[in-house]
Amino acid sequence: MAESTTGQPVADGKKPKLDLTDAEWLSSKEGNGDVQIAFVEGYIAMRDGRHPDGPALIFTPAEWRAFVLGARDGEFDLT
Repeated sequence: MAESTTGQPVADGKKPKLDLTDAEWLSSKEGNGDVQIAFVEGYIAMRDGRHPDGPALIFTPAEWRAFVLGARDGEFDLT
């Protein structure tokens, strides 16, 4: 298995498998805080706050930026 620039094993050839044990999870002050994010080793992790032991999605900074810009632009709004 290859290593990333952070020295972590690369799970899919693109992103490292991050240790989220001590991650500081953040929630929005609005809504009920079901979605939580954490900034870990230059990546952004996202999880369901109702199921904190479940899996987390890992985003590169470019992927996160595209997601945030899309959300701001209404790309994910339900019609």
